[in-house]
Amino acid sequence: LSSATRESAFVHAIASAGVAFAVTRSCAEGSATICGCDTRHKGSPGEGWKWGGCSEDVEFGSMVSREFADARENRPDARSAMNRHNNEAGRTSIIELMHLKCKCHGLSGSCEVKTCWWSQPDFRVIGDYLKDKYDSASEMVVEKHRESRGWVETLRPKYNFFKAPTEKDLVYYENSPNFCEPNPETGSFGTRDRICNVTSHGIDGCDLLCCGRGHNTRTEKRKEKCHCIFHWCCYVRCQECIRVYDVHTCK
Repeated sequence: LSSATRESAFVHAIASAGVAFAVTRSCAEGSATICGCDTRHKGSPGEGWKWGGCSEDVEFGSMVSREFADARENRPDARSAMNRHNNEAGRTSIIELMHLKCKCHGLSGSCEVKTCWWSQPDFRVIGDYLKDKYDSASEMVVEKHRESRGWVETLRPKYNFFKAPTEKDLVYYENSPNFCEPNPETGSFGTRDRICNVTSHGIDGCDLLCCGRGHNTRTEKRKEKCHCIFHWCCYVRCQECIRVYDVHTCK
């Protein structure tokens, strides 16, 4: 994390989001005494619906995260500006992904009335969202300005022909180290012996993941359940099949 790379941007964003997520969930579950449910609802969630349950107060969770994660980011340098931006991007991701959850009420399972509340997504969803932001992170350059308090560093986009980053995007201004080879200083294990997807053109594909070194292929026999039949009532009986798979690993 000592370098201002896109990896550092991702770590700051997901850590900040994690604090906001945990605090918000604790408030909704009643395990924190200083907060509770969010009651700031505007209008009706829809026809035949009404607000109920416990809407998660993501604004309170974000406020606590802001005070916690941004406490040391008050320096007038570029790294603090980058960290503050990415911390906020992490918190914004939760707000972007909040969704309505509803429960039906009525006689004999009818749905005459639906009670709805705002809920955070699974944290896995937030992680996937921020991984996309990592892939599309914006490279910045550092600019120095003279102000009354002294020299202040700010960030601006390196390339004018790309769309400027918004508060939802991650930013960085230093290139990442080479993760193809092992390097204890950067924490890289390299990509040798990593399983790769021979049909993919993405980052998991053998061409990219193996860094041009090529890949080895071996066959593996795996025991799997197959020909499963449900018996009334109530159990499932399966046979055991041996299937052969091609496994590709980086040289």
